Order: sequence, then C-alpha cells, then structure tokens
Amino acid sequence: MKTGVKALLAALFCAVCLVLGTVIGSAGLTLADTMSILGHRLFGLALPEHIPNIAVSILWTIRLPRVVAAFLVGAALSVSGAVMQSVLRNPLASSYTLGVSSGASLAAAAVILSGFTLPLLSALTRPIAGFAGGLGTVFLAMGLAARFDRNLENVTIILTGMVLGLFVNAFLTILTALSGDHLRLLVFWQMGSFGDMKWRACGIVAAALAICLALLSGLSREMDLMTFGEEQALSAGVELKRVKSALLLLATLLTGAAVSFAGIIGFVDLIVPHVTRRLFGSRHRVTLPMNALLGGGFMVLADLVARIVMAPRELPVGAITALVGAPFFAWIYFHRRGGVRHD
Repeated sequence: MKTGVKALLAALFCAVCLVLGTVIGSAGLTLADTMSILGHRLFGLALPEHIPNIAVSILWTIRLPRVVAAFLVGAALSVSGAVMQSVLRNPLASSYTLGVSSGASLAAAAVILSGFTLPLLSALTRPIAGFAGGLGTVFLAMGLAARFDRNLENVTIILTGMVLGLFVNAFLTILTALSGDHLRLLVFWQMGSFGDMKWRACGIVAAALAICLALLSGLSREMDLMTFGEEQALSAGVELKRVKSALLLLATLLTGAAVSFAGIIGFVDLIVPHVTRRLFGSRHRVTLPMNALLGGGFMVLADLVARIVMAPRELPVGAITALVGAPFFAWIYFHRRGGVRHD
C-alpha cells in the first residue's frame, strides 16, 4: 500500500476517533446536534430549539476541550517517544521509560502544591516547571550513565533512566502523601486525566507541539542518518553532539508540556512510534506527523474508554494505556531477544 493511502487512512482514523470522543458521553448528543452547537459557537449560527443551553455548555466547556487536549497530549507524547527512540536507536526508549515523565510530573506537582506562579507568565508556570523537571532528569540520567559506562551504550542509558524514574516516583509519592487537601487531586492526576482540561491548556500544548514539530522537521535528515549509527552520521557531516542535545531538548519540551497538564500517561510514547515505523518506514519527515496523528487518535480512544467503561465513574486514562502498553513492552523486549538468539 502506498504511503499516501496509508496517510489518508491514518487521517481518517484520527477523524473517527475525534468524532466518537466528541459525540459519545453522558449528554447523549447526536452528531447533528454536535455540529449545530459547533456552528452556533464558532460562526454564530442559529441553535435548533430542541438543543438546551446546558448541552451547549457541556459540549463547549467540558467535552470538547477534553477531546482536543487528549489528542494534543497523545500527539506530543508520541512524537517525543519517536525522537527518543531515534536518538538512542532503541525501540524500548521513551520519555516514560527514561524517567522524563516522572521528573516533569514531580516539578509540576510541586508547583500545584506550592501555588507558585511565574510573574507575568502564570499560565505557563506548570509547563515550564514540567520542562525543567524533565530536562533535569534527562541530564542526570545521561550523567549517571556516563559514570557507569564510558561508551555510553544506549542500554545503559535506558536502564539508568528507568531506575532514576523509580527514584523520582518515590519522591512524588512522598509529596503526594503529605499533600493534605490536595491528596485526591494529585493521586488522580498522577494516573493521567483530562477531566479538568480547559481551552487555555489546549492552546499551550498546541503551541508547544507546533513549534517542536516544525523544528524537528528541520532535523529530519539528521535523524534519518542517526538511525544508521553514530559513525555513519558523523561521516555524513552531522554535528552529533549539537543535534542530540537539540533533539533531547525538544522531546523533553513535548513531554513536559503534556505531563504538566494531563499527569503521567505511560506507554503511548512507546507503542505509537513502534506502530508508525511498521506502517510508514523510518523516514522522519513522514513518521513525525504520522506519529502525531496516530498518537492523538489513540489517546482520544483511550480517554473515551476511560470515560464509558464504568460510567458514570471515570477511570484514569493512564490505567487504560498501561493495560495495552505493558504487554506491548514485554512483546517488543522478548521479540528482540528471540531475534538475537536466532541470528
């Protein structure tokens, strides 16, 4: 099947997921009602008499921001995971397994509990804190890995990141236990949730995603060369240290923006990049936008399942992604080991 047809099917999958996420819910709106409300809010069209104002409020202020946020967060995490796997040349690498998500969530949780806001940038306080926490975790993991392994093997980096992530999670657990009135909020937030998403949060994540995708597209050639190995990339003129640092910074920014609003949602940045490579190959100019589409659609579906499987109660979306991602992680690992023994 041609790449263009696959891309069209991916866009169709994404559109179907967005429609399902928007239409299905407690309000019981039909697709026609949903389109009428969107036309009323966006273009000032007359609202049909049978649609109550409460339905308009539910769709515009609660459900639609939630669906858009789920798509943007899924896209950001998937692109971040694709970059991490490219830099480390390992399909098991991701912001979640490297501890970036844990570092970002710890910093964001500290901001939530302290009530601290940046002067003139109050809306950006949480994402900036998430970026700083995630970036600190990356550099700490790289530094510790360099101490243990002078050759800085990718496996060493991944294992160090996983151990560091567990260590950071311990601090996050202690912080949560001492949070008092914020306990329930932090516990649910740590497991991933889009329940409190607002349009402003969607705008911030969208801006981070658009900027990072544009910059990553400019580095797609270098990322393609790095997949063949560092020596080949160096011989082709790639400034490896600079490019690696830029890629890690952009991946961490994406993760920090996503985690700071949605909490810890694991395995999306592991599953989707792997599936995307299988479908579209390894050219990053193609796979990066496809990761965004497939990751966004997958996250919307996961959030939809979290909303309806035990309605009216809601499950953490991180639990849904973990149910899919943990077996997938094991399959990749043992499949690769089996391939090595066979060779």
